[in-house]
Amino acid sequence: MNTPGTLFIISAPSGAGKTSLVKALLQQDTNVLVSVSHTTRSPRSGEIEGRDYNFVSHETFDEMIGLGQFLEYADVFGNKYGTSQAWVKDRLADGVDVILEIDWQGAQQVRRLMRGAVSVFILPPGRQALEQRLKGRGQDDESVIALRMSKAVDEMSHYPEFDYVIINDDFDQALEELHSLFIARRLRQDAQQIKHAALLSELLS
Repeated sequence: MNTPGTLFIISAPSGAGKTSLVKALLQQDTNVLVSVSHTTRSPRSGEIEGRDYNFVSHETFDEMIGLGQFLEYADVFGNKYGTSQAWVKDRLADGVDVILEIDWQGAQQVRRLMRGAVSVFILPPGRQALEQRLKGRGQDDESVIALRMSKAVDEMSHYPEFDYVIINDDFDQALEELHSLFIARRLRQDAQQIKHAALLSELLS
């Protein structure tokens, strides 16, 4: 019998390093998957169906909403993004931990449907560091960076809604702290009772 996996919600403002932390975590822990969202936007160069996104039409997406198939969904600049409820539950039933990289609004939707979800908020070590990281990408002009900073402040104000907070100052330390949450969940008494049923039966017989 598989020990059910845990659903982890990971949120952060743009520039806090969430994507890099999750990527590094996946490289060192083979029992973790990131949910692949459905989206109505067109594939970008290099993106692969089923790996980066599940690309669907607006009509198909709206049908899935009507059927209650999403854990959460959002409209972003005219395109919709959503997390398949069935896919997530199937992976958890297989004993795999699943990560949802979503914003605080999506996190609120998921918590209402998945009571056992564990939520983590990643914060930068300071506003100046966050601004420097955004500028360091070299992708946006000053006006866009100012807009991202304003949005980041609003996003960060929701950190109290999350179970855990990690400050991404030293990357290796932040990664170790994030991974420790996954390990701790697997060491819960009820999880170990399922995983090691035969051993516990022998020890207590």
